[in-house]
This record gives sequence, C-alpha cells and structure tokens, in this order.
Amino acid sequence: MTEIGDLKAFNANIVDEFRANGGKVGGPFEGGDLLLLTTTGAKSGQPRLSPLAYFTVDDRLIVVGSYAGADVDPAWVHNLRKYSRAHIEVGTTDYDVIARELPTAERDELYARLVEQSPVFGEYQQKTSRVIPLFELQKA
Repeated sequence: MTEIGDLKAFNANIVDEFRANGGKVGGPFEGGDLLLLTTTGAKSGQPRLSPLAYFTVDDRLIVVGSYAGADVDPAWVHNLRKYSRAHIEVGTTDYDVIARELPTAERDELYARLVEQSPVFGEYQQKTSRVIPLFELQKA
C-alpha cells in the first residue's frame, strides 16, 4: 500500500472510532482534542473529511496545518484557502464553520503558545522551511 493509501486507511479508522465513541479515540490521539473537518476539495469540489487535533485558545477553536512537519501543506489547508466554509464534528456535536487563516503576526504569537501546550508542534516547525499555518474555525 502507498503512503497515501496508508494515511487514508489510518484516517478512516480514526473517523470510525470517533463516531462510534462520541468523539473519543485511543492510540496516538488518546486524551487529545480531536475534531472531524469536512472541507470542499479545492480541485474536485467534492467533500473531503480529515480528523484533526484542535486547540481552544481564548475561546477560539484553532487547527494546525502541520502535516507532521512535511514540506507541503496538508490538502485540507488548500481546501480552506479556496473554500472557507466547512463543517466540523466535535464530540457528539456538529455544525458549519467559516475558517480564517491567521495572519503572520497573530499566527506567530499563537503558535508559540501552542508549542508550550504541545511541544511536538515546535518539532514539526523545525522540520520544514514552510510556515505552518493556523486556522480559526468560527461557527457560521
């Protein structure tokens, strides 16, 4: 199986576990805050589902386009840049959101705070030359 195939299967299992357990999953995400983000594909126009870790900072819901420090943005980032409207599932609740990519100064200040909470995101940023984007998801 390809790396992309492996990732799709891994994500599909997370989605199934999330939905079966009211938003709770085990494995590497156990105890973490996870949501399901449905975007519109930037190229295909089709719904695309991504399980993502999220942070709540100052009552704002933030997702990180880290892609584990890869040198490219994850597909969902491209999708949100083209279509800012999306849908999320958090726990047993779901609703529509509007995504806002944080501008540089706001992103830099907030990213430092996220790294304090979850140091792995600092490691991801060090692995890549791209600036890892942050998005705020606001209820539509």
